[in-house]
Amino acid sequence: MAAGIMLAASVWSLLLPAIERARQQAIPAWIAPSIALVLGAVGLLQLEQAAGELLAGGSGHGGRMVLAVTLHNLPEGMVAGLAAALALTGEPDAVSGALALSIGIGLQNIPEGAAVSLPLLHSGRTRGQAFWAGAASGLVEPLGAVLAFALAEWVGAALPWLMSAAAGCMVCVTAQEMIPQAVEADEPAGVVSIVLGFALMMALDVAL
Repeated sequence: MAAGIMLAASVWSLLLPAIERARQQAIPAWIAPSIALVLGAVGLLQLEQAAGELLAGGSGHGGRMVLAVTLHNLPEGMVAGLAAALALTGEPDAVSGALALSIGIGLQNIPEGAAVSLPLLHSGRTRGQAFWAGAASGLVEPLGAVLAFALAEWVGAALPWLMSAAAGCMVCVTAQEMIPQAVEADEPAGVVSIVLGFALMMALDVAL
């Protein structure tokens, strides 16, 4: 279900708003979302490979999951910070867009943290270790938000690129780590849960 929620959040909370903002720029609207989506996924894979066990905190799936989620939370936080800065203009579309984006990202962070903590718990880590690993994976998000908020005047034009790159990271994490685990033990149940998670997040984003 967490995989489905993350996939839907990457579309409704990140890619669709990125496309809308890209339409306000001089270049064709498809360029920034398409290129940044791929760059986000490829960049995350390269960072994971370069960081290896040093940043992952150990070998195995649990370390890779913590690293992958942590790395993709940075551009997510920057997107939220930029959206908040744009909302300060007072424009209704900017305010509602920032609210929907922040709520959408916040909602998908709940199963995302669980997706980090539960595999660690099942691999033999204590409840405390699993909890703090899940919490730590999200700590970079407010840091990215504060940084982007402070620099919004200079990097506001890059919002479609940042949002799409965050979506690419999210899709990469989902495809690399979450979907394989979701279908490994019981494929029909895993697939149905992914679809239900996707539908839930889609409904929440559209309703908000």
